Amino acid sequence: MTKIFETPLYPYRRSADQDADSPVRHKVVVLGAGPVGLAAAIDLVQQGVSVVVLDENDKVSWGSRAICFAKRPLEILDRLGCGQKMVEKGVVWNLGKVFFGDRKVYDFNLLPEEGHKRPAFINLQQYYLELHLVERLLELADETGLVELRGGNRVNNVTPLADGVRLDVETPEGAYALEADWLVACDGAGSPTRSLMGLDFRGRVFEDNFLIADVVMKADFPTERWFWFDPPFNRDQSALLHKQPDDVWRIDLQLGWDIDREAEKDPERVRAKLRAMLGDDVEFELEWVSIYTFQCRRMERFRHGRVIFAGDAAHQVSPFGARGANSGFQDTDNLAWKLALVIDGKAPESLLDTYDLERVQAADENILNSTRSTDFITPKSHASRVFRDAVLELAERHAFARPLVNSGRLSLPATHDGSPLNGTPENGDDTRDLPERTRPGAPASDAPLSRGFLIDRLGNGFTLLGIGIEVPDTLRVDGIPVKGISLAADDDPSGALAGRYLGEARAGVYLIRPDQHVAARWTTFDTACVERALRRAAGRADRAG
Repeated sequence: MTKIFETPLYPYRRSADQDADSPVRHKVVVLGAGPVGLAAAIDLVQQGVSVVVLDENDKVSWGSRAICFAKRPLEILDRLGCGQKMVEKGVVWNLGKVFFGDRKVYDFNLLPEEGHKRPAFINLQQYYLELHLVERLLELADETGLVELRGGNRVNNVTPLADGVRLDVETPEGAYALEADWLVACDGAGSPTRSLMGLDFRGRVFEDNFLIADVVMKADFPTERWFWFDPPFNRDQSALLHKQPDDVWRIDLQLGWDIDREAEKDPERVRAKLRAMLGDDVEFELEWVSIYTFQCRRMERFRHGRVIFAGDAAHQVSPFGARGANSGFQDTDNLAWKLALVIDGKAPESLLDTYDLERVQAADENILNSTRSTDFITPKSHASRVFRDAVLELAERHAFARPLVNSGRLSLPATHDGSPLNGTPENGDDTRDLPERTRPGAPASDAPLSRGFLIDRLGNGFTLLGIGIEVPDTLRVDGIPVKGISLAADDDPSGALAGRYLGEARAGVYLIRPDQHVAARWTTFDTACVERALRRAAGRADRAG
């Protein structure tokens, strides 16, 4: 077993808070040093906010867990300063195959469009992801002094206050208390914070179980996602195969509902199932085994006063579709800039209600897609099974049936249609003359430039993007800085930028939020329009005009 599981990265050290006469107050406390908590802390520090991260563990997660990381989260990780390491270590893939029995039904390309910096997906064990995030956070701690990562700190009690939160913390050297203006709970699906506050999920638990096995083996399978319906090695069930770094392969096998979970995890029983799949002549080692049940659930609200939930602590979806960690990164991407503006006094606290609104919308979209995938993969009636099998038979020969096949609708970023932060044609801050794909609420679409890629130019703050038109290099609206980028035809040698942002229009001006979602757009530049749209995007509807 690799030593990465066993090496403390942030071992317990006594903090000054433990010797204080009264609870020390911090701007933000993040609970949980998993991928979502680490991303939240990094983003806040890059926004200039001081953070304390508390985690009862002191090392990376055991087992690969989340492995598929999509294009949009990779772009977020680039902005956080650690995306390149992950892409270099990860297994890059865009292609997938679907099988019915022992026949290939069809294959697909998740990113057929050229001109993007990042691929559709990489596969990377969660422990490597966490390792790179911890390294980045510790790097920021040295550079800025704004963040402290405390291992061996378990929170036993959460008490909401009128202007913050009190936390009671247990350590190897005893208990202490601290306070936070804001608490960001990223403490996982079994969130102790959620339990301590008497909150719960609503949603659905599916009556099925799946075996996850991380298998170390030399194999010549291509770097693709392979999914089987009713394979000969797992009759009446399903299977999934993914390649990971270090000759580790992820295999998911559907088991059914009425099983003995401990018996199914017995190594010899698992090896027998894998030999049936891989053949007797393939040598392999088991690295990690787990059993999971599909759950599609979320909290009713993600913000509870000064306590804000993100990632699995706020919502859960089935693993097929890679929507768990990917949506968690998009939670923190949405939250950090809003919380920073509120803390800096540049936006009202009500701006954080739009985190709840936008990310609940995204969670509902993920839950809907995940539920549909689960119902297709594990039909619950004879009629639904007949329908599914008929779709698979048709898909082998007819392209029209292939969109009906649902082996896990793979993660896509949410577009926040209807957000109160958006410009619209009615309020004068959108125009239907520009392409639908880059409308307000949508994540900015990447495009190749004469030097580099557009996504790398957008940064961590508000950006005013002029295409075919000059915009100011800098603006400041109510103390909020806006960086201007002016691009001409020479900057767009492939024409992809114009195709994605202009369509038939001759010019376009885009106001892009710090999370790289479009806030507003026009075909001409007008300072008053930009100021109005920025105030709206910062939650200042009272001053948007």
